[in-house]
Amino acid sequence: MNYKEKVTKLLENNMTERGFKLWSGIDKILPNIWNKPTSSTGKYHKNINGDVPDIAEHVYQMLFVAQKLLRVFDVYPKTPDADKILMSVALHDALKYGNLGTRKHTSGDHDRQAANMIASNEDTFKKLLTEEQFNTLEEAVRFHSGRWSTDIPKNEQFDWAVAKLRPETFFVHILDMLSAADLIQTDVRE
Repeated sequence: MNYKEKVTKLLENNMTERGFKLWSGIDKILPNIWNKPTSSTGKYHKNINGDVPDIAEHVYQMLFVAQKLLRVFDVYPKTPDADKILMSVALHDALKYGNLGTRKHTSGDHDRQAANMIASNEDTFKKLLTEEQFNTLEEAVRFHSGRWSTDIPKNEQFDWAVAKLRPETFFVHILDMLSAADLIQTDVRE
């Protein structure tokens, strides 16, 4: 099973039926960049052997940990709250190669682009999520790069507490950083 198939299976097993259906529909519309490297230059996201994982492996690593740690938020699989967290992970790098997926290099503002895409489809997401759940999803994608996020004012010291971002946003950022630093073990022991 390849990593894209693993992503799909993990989401299907942990999201509500409606949430998984929505994600599947979104996945068909978004550019297919699953097999593109997480770092187009090869300078970042290196595994211990020096290889750069593709988007599918990176997202799978994050989802693997996220579904194991949902209970940190008192959230359980097959609930809209699980949908919100897992969807934020699944979509965080969806536009990493631009809106069409055709950029040669990764887009420095892919966090903003993906969050704006979510925001522009608010009505669709709110058929599944409450206002608060939707806002959490959008924020987690917008600020998944933490202090390096496009919408963080440059030349200002960034502080998570001062920014008043949700815990789920910090969670997605930490998962992203752990994967980028090759610190996530997935199903090697299962």
